[in-house]
Amino acid sequence: MPTAKQTIFLAAYADCHDAFLRYCTTVAFGKCDVRDLVQDVMLSTFQHFDGIGEGKLLHYMIRAARNRSISLGRARRFRVEALEEQSLERLRSKGVSAETLLDVEALYRALNRLPEKQRNAVILFEINGFSIREIAGMQSCSEASVKMKLSRGRKRLRELLTDSPRDYRKMLMSAKTILL
Repeated sequence: MPTAKQTIFLAAYADCHDAFLRYCTTVAFGKCDVRDLVQDVMLSTFQHFDGIGEGKLLHYMIRAARNRSISLGRARRFRVEALEEQSLERLRSKGVSAETLLDVEALYRALNRLPEKQRNAVILFEINGFSIREIAGMQSCSEASVKMKLSRGRKRLRELLTDSPRDYRKMLMSAKTILL
């Protein structure tokens, strides 16, 4: 039988589940297992739930997922290829075409080559669909700063994906639609 705290937490989490899972799937690629990341963040968030402000649960969880993915990625560098294959296999099981899988893999590899702040801004805006104002709140910075990170991140992605036959925007849209 769930406790009152568990019931309240699960109700609050239900509202942000899709966005949180999409974010975790993106930042975990090649660094850590998505399930491990989600479970670690969920446990940590539940333990600190009483201290999280009203309406701030998703922001808290995204910050925690970013920090945890960095930690898990450092600890598991030797498993990168296996983790990438797990992520791609999960997408294959959803019936995603081979062409789309190649696009998503190229996109994730390019995203992992961006500086951390640019990568996070691009993932939150382009793949998760957060507004610039929301991202500024999550990253504790100004909206102008987020716009600059997005601009630089997009420019660098275009440079990194010049060999790809598809436009990077189409790749971002593919990633956004198949991640859940």
